[in-house]
Amino acid sequence: MRLMRLRHEVCHANQALPSEGLVTWTSGNVSGRDPETGLIVIKPSGLKFPELTPENMVIVDAESNVVEGDLGPSSDTASHVFVYNHRPDVMGIVHTHSTYATAFAAVGRGIDPVLTAIADEFGGAIPCAPYARIGGRAIGQTIVDHIGDSVAILMKQHGVFTIGTTVEKALKAAVMVEDVARTVWLALQIGEVEALPEDEVRANFERYSTRYGTMDASIDE
Repeated sequence: MRLMRLRHEVCHANQALPSEGLVTWTSGNVSGRDPETGLIVIKPSGLKFPELTPENMVIVDAESNVVEGDLGPSSDTASHVFVYNHRPDVMGIVHTHSTYATAFAAVGRGIDPVLTAIADEFGGAIPCAPYARIGGRAIGQTIVDHIGDSVAILMKQHGVFTIGTTVEKALKAAVMVEDVARTVWLALQIGEVEALPEDEVRANFERYSTRYGTMDASIDE
C-alpha cells in the first residue's frame, strides 16, 4: 500500500515538471524512497511525461537493480541511488534542466543569497558543482560532496538537482530554484547584485523554517 502511494506521488511530481516549465520532451526525472523498505520509485527512461502513470513507474533497490517494472529506469538512477545511500534524510530527488537555473550551471556559477526568497528556501547560496559524467554514480557522488546543507545544487554544464525529506519538498525546491534563478538573471541585466549579510540569511531561514505558516509568523523580532 505504501509503495503504491509512493508510485502516485512520484508520478504526480514527474508530471508537474513540464507543467511548471522545468523540462522539455523527456528530460528530467523525479524519484522517491520508501522509508520502510528502502526501495526507490523512479521515472522510466525515455517515456514522454503525458504517458506516465503510477503503474509504469520503475522500482529499484539500493543497488539499482530493477525490482518491479516493465521499462528501464531513468539514466540517472545510479546517481539517485548513490544520494539515497549516502543521505538517509533524503526521501525525494528531482532533476531538471530548467532554463534560467541551467544557464547559471552552463557557466559554472552558483546563485548567491541576494534575495530573501533564496535565504528563506535554501538557507544560503545555491552551489554549483563541478562537471560530472552522466550514466553512472559520478553525479550522485558529486552531489553528496558539494551540496552541503542546501536542498539544491547546480551541476556544471548539465542542470539542476534538488533533494527533500519528501518528494513534494524536493519538487518545491526545484520550482523555487528556477524562480529565483530567473529573478537573479533579470537583476543582473540591470546591474550588480549583492548577497544578504550572513546574519540576515540565517534569520530569514530560521523564520521560514520554523515559524512560516504558524500563528507567530508575523511577530516582529
